[in-house]
Amino acid sequence: MAFSKPFPLAQLPQKSQQPTFGPDLAVRLICPECRDPNPNIVEEFGSGDLVCGSCGLVLGDRIVDTRSEWRTFANDEGDDPSRVGAASDPLLEGMEQLDTVISFRDGGSGIARELQRAASRSQSSRSERNLLTAFRDIGSWCDQFSLPKTISDIAKQLYKRSDEEKLLRGKPLEAVIAACIFIACRQAHVPRTFREICNLTHVSKKTLGQCYKALEQAFNLAPGASAHSTSTASSSGPENLLVRYCNHLDLPANVQSICGDIIVAARKLGIADGRSPVSIAGGAIFFTCLLLGKPKSARDISAVAGVSEGTIKLVYRLYYKEKEKLVKQDLIDDGKADLNRLVLDPVTK
Repeated sequence: MAFSKPFPLAQLPQKSQQPTFGPDLAVRLICPECRDPNPNIVEEFGSGDLVCGSCGLVLGDRIVDTRSEWRTFANDEGDDPSRVGAASDPLLEGMEQLDTVISFRDGGSGIARELQRAASRSQSSRSERNLLTAFRDIGSWCDQFSLPKTISDIAKQLYKRSDEEKLLRGKPLEAVIAACIFIACRQAHVPRTFREICNLTHVSKKTLGQCYKALEQAFNLAPGASAHSTSTASSSGPENLLVRYCNHLDLPANVQSICGDIIVAARKLGIADGRSPVSIAGGAIFFTCLLLGKPKSARDISAVAGVSEGTIKLVYRLYYKEKEKLVKQDLIDDGKADLNRLVLDPVTK
């Protein structure tokens, strides 16, 4: 069975696929003497025979022993040498994943250093070393950003595909990695802003944008699309940023849900169209906090969202003008929201 390659190129030419054949896994081996539908087949690795456990008929020979090649007599202490090495990494398929380490103890003759240089040249090519370096940087930056391993794996897949297609030749390695992490976050529905990625990787916003546009056009990427599918998904909106912002501001859970409803209602009415998702999220949080009587200063929201206080208050004024249309009547009837708490020019401490 052939698996699809992650991040396929956009508008690939259609090629006629040859039929693939594989073993029929529905075929079962039974003993011709017993003809038991549930046979008791025993693999005797010592003699290399496949024997029926009921009648003793030899069904096959030259069986390959797939068990551990070493034996250990330790109880529960120490490491079991029967299994050595880490699990194979599917991202490094086609590359040598076993390393040879040369000891530094050479009696001061300097032979060990020469052997290390010779081993590093012979073990991997320059492209493989660059790929391993990029994977290591992606893992370390995702750890610094407290991103899960899923996002790290998506970013590594995207970087490997861009390296195979030679899409970003001449671009700095840090910029390509930053673009891959940015796209991986959007596809995993935990988006990060350009400013947050730039602060983490120390890459200019212009260079990051160029790399992102090149990858987006080459692979026809859409926010929320998987690595094997390029189907169009809903764009990354400000409601996806509310979870982190509300957590950093120590706001209760109901503020996040009500704020999300207000953003959706404002989008349907065309309020604050053209504003960045970060600005809309900050202004909506400021509007919702005043509406529910849990005021947060524009300075605190500005520090979390990374936008100026004036931008937050500008979005708030746009929401204030249509406050009757944005707030559900159920919230007012239940006493959770009060439109009288909203003023045109709020002053919070």
